[in-house]
Amino acid sequence: MLIHKYVLEIIQEAASRIRQSFSQTMEIETKSGANDLVTNIDKEIEQFIVEKIRAFDATHRILGEEGMSHEGFTELSGIVWIVDPIDGTMNFIRQQRNFTISIGIYEDGIGKFGYIYDVVREELYYAIAGKGAFLNDKPLAKLQPIPLNEAIVGVNASWIAKNKRVNSEKIGELVRTVRGTRSYGCATIEMMFVVTGRMEAYVSMRLSPWDIAAGAVIAKEVGAEFSTLRGQPINLLKQDTFIIANPSVHKEILEDYIEIL
Repeated sequence: MLIHKYVLEIIQEAASRIRQSFSQTMEIETKSGANDLVTNIDKEIEQFIVEKIRAFDATHRILGEEGMSHEGFTELSGIVWIVDPIDGTMNFIRQQRNFTISIGIYEDGIGKFGYIYDVVREELYYAIAGKGAFLNDKPLAKLQPIPLNEAIVGVNASWIAKNKRVNSEKIGELVRTVRGTRSYGCATIEMMFVVTGRMEAYVSMRLSPWDIAAGAVIAKEVGAEFSTLRGQPINLLKQDTFIIANPSVHKEILEDYIEIL
């Protein structure tokens, strides 16, 4: 497919630019808070991606994290690219690893293509709706059932401490029930670890459309289930809670261990 080949070219060029930036001095700004960061590289990479999309088809709409598309979205009609130039900016700044480029392409609100590229590991996860999901062109298998007490779950440790968003005691019970927990500081990486069976679930109290759009397309192709923490369908027009999980543990986690305050 022409669009698939074009996206792969965009991602490889964007990744090359990011790698070249490792030796540069970055300009770092805060957005909503001290831990919500953006760099000049985020902005430059998004601008590059936006320009490439415009060159491909100027009628396609773009929703990007850093706002460089200058479009207001109240619906997802037509072809919409949902872009995160660098997901895991804190990791990018401090570690130069555990961050990705994320691109989801939707048509009238339905996911058609999803791409997540782990720049440092050189792992490209992608899916074309109805044609399966792949890691570096190798097909990904459908997820197999696993009991919760054997599961590894991605959860931020801050939600186990008392907070205003979720019942921390319930989250603590989940941590004590599962085989182990992980936190990588990058939503797209954690989603892809669920998709590949490296983890069985990933839970977040606050994700934006560009955090989950590409991953949702890939997840569907391997049978992973995803929803808000209230069990509702995800809404790619707003920030909300999120869970992606192996189908064998999705419902159990939501019903027995999640209580939104």
